[in-house]
Amino acid sequence: MTRQALIVVDIQNDYFPGGKWILDGVEAAADNAARIIAAARRNGDLVVHIRHETLVEGAPFFVPGTDGAELHTKAMNLADETVIVKHFMNPYRETPLKAMLDSHGIENVTVVGNMSHMCIDAVTRASDDVGFKATVIHDACATHDLEFNGVKVPASQVHAAFMAALQFGYANVVSTQAFLGA
Repeated sequence: MTRQALIVVDIQNDYFPGGKWILDGVEAAADNAARIIAAARRNGDLVVHIRHETLVEGAPFFVPGTDGAELHTKAMNLADETVIVKHFMNPYRETPLKAMLDSHGIENVTVVGNMSHMCIDAVTRASDDVGFKATVIHDACATHDLEFNGVKVPASQVHAAFMAALQFGYANVVSTQAFLGA
């Protein structure tokens, strides 16, 4: 096994058409994530899937026990791949993720999944904070429009702003094509 791990974050049914919180460009991002997952498996990299369950009463999505909280078929884990259930944006918080990565001698993590401005941001910054060199595959991540103080921010701008911030100080941020061609 290599010293590289792929962290597949929250590619879950509720983010896709028919779900409760549909993301802009989620299908294309998931297709790219699937390509990255396939490459990681071929390389013998550790592949860890993260699945969010919301424990807040009246949660709008990722309700435990619902189809929406399950992993989407485009990024389904294999039987020997770990799925870590998290309840916070940061998948290191109150989960075995760090211990698992450490036990496999991981030095570098690659991140794909959802949402760019929440859990992708959280896992990337936390990975750097705990000593892993991080790479984010920007076109294998998706998000949605946001609004702040009456200003609507389109998903493409939300995504670009967060990728720019991560690239500035936390990670190497590259496209699927660039990553697979490296």
